[in-house]
Amino acid sequence: MTDARREIGVGIVGGGYMGKAHAVAMSSVAAVFDTSLRPRLEMVAAGSSASAERYRDAFGFARYTGDWRVLVTDPKVEAIVIASPQETHRAIAEAAFALGKPVMCEKPLGKDVADSRAMVAAAQASGLPNMVGFNYIRTPASQFARKLIADGVIGDITWFRGEHTEDFFADPDELATWRCQGKSNGTMGDLAPHMINAALALIGPIQSLSAKIETVHRTRPGQDGPVTVDNDDQAQLMCRFDSGAMGQMHFSRVAMGRKMGYAYDIHGTKGAIRFDQEDQNAIWLYKLSDTPAERGFRKILTGPEHPDYAAFCQGPGHGTGYQDQIIIEAKDFLVAIETGKSIWPTFQDGLAVNQVVAAAFASDQARAWVDVASV
Repeated sequence: MTDARREIGVGIVGGGYMGKAHAVAMSSVAAVFDTSLRPRLEMVAAGSSASAERYRDAFGFARYTGDWRVLVTDPKVEAIVIASPQETHRAIAEAAFALGKPVMCEKPLGKDVADSRAMVAAAQASGLPNMVGFNYIRTPASQFARKLIADGVIGDITWFRGEHTEDFFADPDELATWRCQGKSNGTMGDLAPHMINAALALIGPIQSLSAKIETVHRTRPGQDGPVTVDNDDQAQLMCRFDSGAMGQMHFSRVAMGRKMGYAYDIHGTKGAIRFDQEDQNAIWLYKLSDTPAERGFRKILTGPEHPDYAAFCQGPGHGTGYQDQIIIEAKDFLVAIETGKSIWPTFQDGLAVNQVVAAAFASDQARAWVDVASV
């Protein structure tokens, strides 16, 4: 019997926090999921040759470069993972597609809607597999929530509440970092896309919204004195989905006490769902069909019966973690390459998220409801 497995050379642009996560995932995914395609860490690119060399040594790449163009054009690099700053995404993706190489790009897709549209156009013209790295929606629990909704277990959705709240900038005396500068590095560019993606995945397209976006701490201490913060700390929005469901979302990097507040509540005509990423291996389900004496939220611990769980662990309730979400992404990307068919979330889905973000900024500026399709 012939072994159908084959190696595929992977190049990762960026070796920082997410570059490391993707490198670890590509090193692990074949063993975890027994994929037909076996990733080979062929090359890493970074902003300088010195940084790239460190990443090569730390993560196990065969080669390194300080120029992403060298990585993209190298014939041994057959698939590209983009984990560099947002403003670089478009050029890298367009170059990769032009050379016939599939791309997985970290969120947000492009630095703005215009970049994202251009990236979608390049992906569609190439016909190649493409994917955006929204990892949190890939937990077994959230995948199960999507299935419950799709199967009609909680009926027609009437209301959605979502948040992505953290407290890494809650202390006003926290030193300024690169996150304090640039629109795409604020909460609307950093945290909001994850929960917006979740809302679109769970409930569907957003028709219109009303948003308020603000900076709570306008200056932060720096090494040489006060630093002006020119992006947003928190935001809230109300929305109406295409389905008719009502919704509201809250995003914050100054939510004192919140470490990984990616959470949602969903109400339907037959039940409800609750989830909180700080307890990512559980989902809470309420079913109207239960007897009155037993009617209440039931905590369901994820296990081998839930999507993508069994590949990591055979024990129910033992749990999966953050890195496992990235490994699931890697598996989906490899399957997409093998089959030639993109797997959700695609570049088109990444564009949809960026359109909602742009509509939120437009709403905040106009102090009015904005139709997402108008952006």
